Amino acid sequence: MHQSTVLRELLLSGETLVMPDAYDALSARIIEKLGFNAVQCSGFSVALAAAVAPEPAFGLEPNLAGTEAIVRAVRVPVMADGEDGFGDASVIPDTVRAYVGVGVAGINIEDQVLGQPGPKQVIPLAEAVAKLKAARQATVEAGVPDLILNGRTDALMAGDTPEAGLAEAISRANAYLAAGADLAFVIGVDDIEQVNVLVREINGPVSIAAGMPNNLGSLSIARLRDAGVARVSLPSLLLFSAIRAMMRSLESVRQSDGFDEIVAHDMVCEMGDVAALMAP
Repeated sequence: MHQSTVLRELLLSGETLVMPDAYDALSARIIEKLGFNAVQCSGFSVALAAAVAPEPAFGLEPNLAGTEAIVRAVRVPVMADGEDGFGDASVIPDTVRAYVGVGVAGINIEDQVLGQPGPKQVIPLAEAVAKLKAARQATVEAGVPDLILNGRTDALMAGDTPEAGLAEAISRANAYLAAGADLAFVIGVDDIEQVNVLVREINGPVSIAAGMPNNLGSLSIARLRDAGVARVSLPSLLLFSAIRAMMRSLESVRQSDGFDEIVAHDMVCEMGDVAALMAP
């Protein structure tokens, strides 16, 4: 069974699918070892882990290489972060084929204007729809019609007002589902009230990004599950947690010339943890 079929079955199970985002092979292996059934790739996190910023400067090839390393590290389905498709609708088939070639089970295609200074912007709706239609056709031509297309919209953050942004996100989400997306992925959600509106007004499975700085204190997996969200992505949780842990450990060493705080707060894993991650 192709991994895309496995991922599709997980999404159709009726249970909320939680997909932590990996930024490298090791983080992907941790996700799998802790019992999660699927892994999401985060282009932002993969680029940040490579110390490349801004994210658009990373490009297709390094993103693809990072994705392939993650796919090879785990047995569970992996969804790629295809960013904006790395071009217009004419480029999308090549992008989809490239990710299919490294074994992904799904791919995000987003509508934000990458690399644009100033306030968040989204591309014209017709252009975004054309990309998703091209992506859907490309999955069929590549022999993986079950490949999950996650149609992402950043419209919520691009509106002149929160109300306008929410309305535009709903409109775009429905258009993306009609164009062939399997999931409507809405970025920038701050609270459960927005989630409830999205789930009610979007005509298909809804995906939400949680565990992010803007909603870490206001959303939980339990509340998203109760609201009927189909998929929860954790785009920055692992990498941001790792950055904080590394900074705390090194700052402790720098200030104390020792390891007492690290030992006292159990800040270093055991060799058994390492062995478990490296086991076949």
